[in-house]
Amino acid sequence: MSDTRPTPPKDTRTARVTGEEALAMHAAGRPGKLETRLTKPLVTARDLSLAYSPGVAEPCLHIHRSPNLAYDYTSKGNFVAVVSNGTAVLGLGNLGALASKPVMEGKVALFKRFADVDGMDLCLDTEDVDEFVNCVRFLGPSFGGINLEDIKAPECFVIEQRLRELMDIPVFHDDQHGTAIVAAAGLINAAHLTGRDLATTRLVINGAGAASIACAELLRAMGMRPENITMCDTKGVLYRGRTEGMNQWKSAHAVETKARTLSQALEGADVFFGLSVKGALTAEMMQAMADKPIIFAMANPDPEITPEEAKAARPDCIIATGRSDYPNQVNNVLGFPFIFRGALDVRASTINDAMKVAAAQALAELAREPVPEEVARSGAGKRLVFGPEYIIPNAFDPRLISRVPVAVADAAVRSGMARKPLVDPARYARELTNRLDAAANALEAIHEQVRANPRRVVFAEGEEEAVIRAAIAFVNAGYGTPILVGREERIHATVAGIGVRLPEGIEVHNARLSSSNSRYADWLYAKRQRDGFLYRDIQRLVNNDRNVFAACMVGMGDADALITGETRSYSVALEGVRMALDAEGVLFGMTMMIARRSGTVLVADTAIHERPDAATLAAIATRSAGVARRLGLVPRVAFLSFSTFGDPKGSIPGSIRDAVKLLDAEGVDFEYDGEMGADVALDANLRASLYPFCRLTGPANVLVMPGLHAAHILTKAVPHLTSASTIGPVLMGLSHPAQIVPTGSGVNQLLDMAALAAYQAISR
Repeated sequence: MSDTRPTPPKDTRTARVTGEEALAMHAAGRPGKLETRLTKPLVTARDLSLAYSPGVAEPCLHIHRSPNLAYDYTSKGNFVAVVSNGTAVLGLGNLGALASKPVMEGKVALFKRFADVDGMDLCLDTEDVDEFVNCVRFLGPSFGGINLEDIKAPECFVIEQRLRELMDIPVFHDDQHGTAIVAAAGLINAAHLTGRDLATTRLVINGAGAASIACAELLRAMGMRPENITMCDTKGVLYRGRTEGMNQWKSAHAVETKARTLSQALEGADVFFGLSVKGALTAEMMQAMADKPIIFAMANPDPEITPEEAKAARPDCIIATGRSDYPNQVNNVLGFPFIFRGALDVRASTINDAMKVAAAQALAELAREPVPEEVARSGAGKRLVFGPEYIIPNAFDPRLISRVPVAVADAAVRSGMARKPLVDPARYARELTNRLDAAANALEAIHEQVRANPRRVVFAEGEEEAVIRAAIAFVNAGYGTPILVGREERIHATVAGIGVRLPEGIEVHNARLSSSNSRYADWLYAKRQRDGFLYRDIQRLVNNDRNVFAACMVGMGDADALITGETRSYSVALEGVRMALDAEGVLFGMTMMIARRSGTVLVADTAIHERPDAATLAAIATRSAGVARRLGLVPRVAFLSFSTFGDPKGSIPGSIRDAVKLLDAEGVDFEYDGEMGADVALDANLRASLYPFCRLTGPANVLVMPGLHAAHILTKAVPHLTSASTIGPVLMGLSHPAQIVPTGSGVNQLLDMAALAAYQAISR
């Protein structure tokens, strides 16, 4: 027996990446994470004349006469500057402006990903407060808001305050207020669950930096009494009369107290906020706190006390951390994208306390509502139901975009900070929902569910470099146990050649030498003996064909799913897999196409049927609509053709019309229609003007193709002609999960497909 099975990692839920993977991601293709995208066509000379000289003079003159028109004629109203000098980068310290750029690019990406806010990273090479302020203040005409990031205290307080006074657009230091808003939301719900009133609640904050002070100030604005908030730093309690290590911001939070240490301050306290270091809170300290203590251990990457330690010390506690692998994550991405979204949309002049409180209350209220199915599946193995382990919304909850910005915008209007009215909040909420692609959140929820329910996935082509790298990424991401099929010496030689280490948790199986071969051969022969195969034929396939061997592993329960295709064509790989795994219902491939502006569209069949008949088309439509629903989409199915409702005529539309009739007879519960061209399917305005009888109420998000030739042309051409990305084809309809990647796929494609295969195993 040649199987090698190292002990799997203890924590399979934490999403981890290696330094090498992070560097490769940032360097791949066009370096960095950002690019400029045009929003208007600039193809002809007329286009250029309108966009630049001489046409551009017209909006210039209008803005000169009425400056507010800049929001109508330029990108100012959806444009945020992310500004840093790199003096407090993540937890890494003062790295300087240039080294902060990857973080600032990432922040811009989060603005776009979660709230469709455009941004630009500006890294200022100065630690002088006056120089920093003067640089930023004069950028006001270009931006609708300023997000300050990774600036050390106490300079960050001065910079933010001065810029708020000098500029007429929102200035927001996320390291301070983002953490405060999300933590406040969690505290609102924790206090509700434990029967506390914020006005009488006693809070101890460990850490006296930017985020700590912002937490104290926001909670004061929400009704917590100043005398009930005790703050500590490395020298102990901030008490009135203390002089050592004090400054004006700390002094503002000093209180009358006899306590001098964190331990003394926590005696009888209701709440602990940690924004400090690992291990700062001990079990003994927790035992001295009040009944049902509330613990927010927000130090990263390791909290002041782990949830396991906290629950052991005080089973009655409610705990939140900054970690994604524990319940109740205090994650700034729940705040800043949506706060700016609301502020920008009513052209707010600042982000005041009323807007921050509104954001916190909106987050708290959202956590009390029933959780959508696509979010509930990401609950790390637990049901996401309002209670001690769910007091803060999941960062990928699709409802965030329609709740928090509306609350912020409404608060801006009510407090007199808005320069544009919020006429119809309900309509605004609907518009916000349409800005983002629900499937993107659902895909992340799928990955979270795989982390919570790790699976054994066979990588059939285990000697290939890309496959090995994908297997390493799979185990590092906490998705489960990757099984490499191949010769041990070849695999280890490849690992040594690329200069990486094979981590614990990866198994290696040599198909030729495996002790399971005879068992697999017996099982497969029983399945195929009436299909023209002799026993020795089956033995040879199991020993020599890695796809057959991998499929046998899955079919006999030794693994949960498999992935292959890196070195062999789709049809050849599928033939090997189908030797052991049967079809259940219609077998087809579905490709997810994700475009920046139009969102996710599912295309089927992209793998199996050259000319599907009506029954097959109808079955593909039904299965694809189900997938769309699981991705959080409302399925709208279009049967594509060269013909649109009979023009021009041909043979293919006949089978499509028959497929529509079959769905009519079945009474399915999703929208569908056809035959139609791709432009008609995707353009609701074109449909409304020419084909008002069409049943689709919006752009189609499931495209059922008339044949494999058209499907391949579409899915292979579009990514090269546009900015769309594709995942798949995802193989649907096998008795056991198996995915086949396109030949020559990269590490990320392999990893995504392996995660989808694992998810299929969970969903069986």
